[in-house]
Amino acid sequence: MTPFRIALNQLAALVVSGVAHNYGVDTLPETLHRAQLPALLVLPGDVTGTALFPARGGGFEAIAFSAGAREVTYTVTHLLLVAPVQAGRGARSHLPRVAELIDAYFTTLGSDLTLGGTLLEPTRVEVEPGTFTRGSVTYHGCAFRHWWRVQV
Repeated sequence: MTPFRIALNQLAALVVSGVAHNYGVDTLPETLHRAQLPALLVLPGDVTGTALFPARGGGFEAIAFSAGAREVTYTVTHLLLVAPVQAGRGARSHLPRVAELIDAYFTTLGSDLTLGGTLLEPTRVEVEPGTFTRGSVTYHGCAFRHWWRVQV
């Protein structure tokens, strides 16, 4: 298994308090049901079809030195979906839960910032709470955009 694939699997294996299901790249559902929420989905790069973040980095940008280690910088989105937008009384009814899950996410991630040693340096994460569409449903949630350096 490649280092990138191992890191993706490590990210999918994070057990975040309050999250009902974690989906890796092999198990991504086309649609989600309420019983599967809140859910975390591992998305290599930005495969949602919409720009989650205004700034784009050099995903899959190779950093190579003739006499040094071969490294690659990857961009990965870990998408937290909490509740359908149409459920509840608007964003205000779901924002406290989103905030709690963001805290729980970083508590868990903070105990393993290199994902079991697969990353050359601790992951850098950008947080974007908001609404995100998966399938035909729009959800309240949060996108965690990770930047990884991995040796190849």
